[in-house]
Amino acid sequence: MADRRDQWDDNVGGESWLEGRRWSFYTDRQCIFCSVCTDVAPDNFRRSVAEDHDVVVRQPSDPDELARCLQAEAWCPVEAIGHDPG
Repeated sequence: MADRRDQWDDNVGGESWLEGRRWSFYTDRQCIFCSVCTDVAPDNFRRSVAEDHDVVVRQPSDPDELARCLQAEAWCPVEAIGHDPG
């Protein structure tokens, strides 16, 4: 399970309000740079500048992006993607 306290500093901050809830996604240091998230939600996740982990580059802006971010979170093989409950 991802840990907000151990997130990468280069995740974009902020939050989205979608479907009546607050969403704020992040990746933590468990990331193994497998790129599942960048394949599933390329508008929201990208490889880091250091090219050794993936990060959130944009919080979801519509229900489709939210669904993709949640799918990336579910499919992450090391549970390195998390979101703050809202």
